[in-house]
Amino acid sequence: MSNKPQLTRSKLPISGRIVMFFIRHIQHAMGSMGELWRNPVSSLMTMAVLGVSLSLPAALQVLVKNAETITQSWNSAAEISLFIDEGRSERTIQSLISRIKVFPEVSDVNYINRAQALEEFQRLSGFGEALSYLDTNPLPAVVTVTPSLKYSSPVGARELLKKLEMEPEVSFGRLDIEWLERLQAVVKLLERTVLAIAALLVLAVVLVIGNTIRLAIMNRRTEIEVMKLVGATEAFIQRPFLYTGIWYGIIGGVLAWIIINLLVWYLDSALAELLGLYGSQLEMQSLTLVELGQLVGLASFLGWLGSYLSVRQHLRAIEPS
Repeated sequence: MSNKPQLTRSKLPISGRIVMFFIRHIQHAMGSMGELWRNPVSSLMTMAVLGVSLSLPAALQVLVKNAETITQSWNSAAEISLFIDEGRSERTIQSLISRIKVFPEVSDVNYINRAQALEEFQRLSGFGEALSYLDTNPLPAVVTVTPSLKYSSPVGARELLKKLEMEPEVSFGRLDIEWLERLQAVVKLLERTVLAIAALLVLAVVLVIGNTIRLAIMNRRTEIEVMKLVGATEAFIQRPFLYTGIWYGIIGGVLAWIIINLLVWYLDSALAELLGLYGSQLEMQSLTLVELGQLVGLASFLGWLGSYLSVRQHLRAIEPS
């Protein structure tokens, strides 16, 4: 009989134990995938439920992201109209324009004199013949000011309007931005709605995965009892179930991403037609690769969490008789 000592697990070097740790995890991960493959109908139904559940908050997030992009493009196009006092000479108005151009809050300045204002009004109003009978031009000269990007928000534009109205040549100014404030309020409401719905659906995903893992534990009750009889640890027994939950989450996240892309493709033409009416050529944005990674990462974490809670609750209740 050989007197060579046997290389037991406790005598393995630290590098060998690290390698074996990863090998066992890979084995359990592949084994749990095999279990899903052996029950394709029930597995696909569970993954489909998870995909739809995750796609709802993700779709709202895409909607909010596109709404913010649209409002930002409209912010940069906001203009302030300054109506000049009647009787101001062209030289005085040009001096005003020169002063406004050096303001750091101003991006661009355009001037519409009284004759140009009347001509434009005749063209757009449809009262061209009637206006020709007027003895004098009733329209004032107008200076349009485009705020810089920093002051293109409603708050910044209002501050700039107050500053411009202090100029002596300006009768009054107008900033038609109330509709933009309402739109931004709607976007903020959508953001809070996304968070509320996401919290509810996250709970639903955890409960669905937890119930699925509970059924899997009940179906393998005899196998678990035998494993406990031969001395298997709880960590060894629960590991395949945890990987099953992770696989559910990963595939459910990918299905949610596919659903989002299909929705974006379906709605893109309708959104382009709507934005075309407002002179915008923006395209609808879908989830980026970073957001896809975040979605799949969140889904896999939820899968692990649901599995862990279910395993910790039901695995301890199974004891060999």
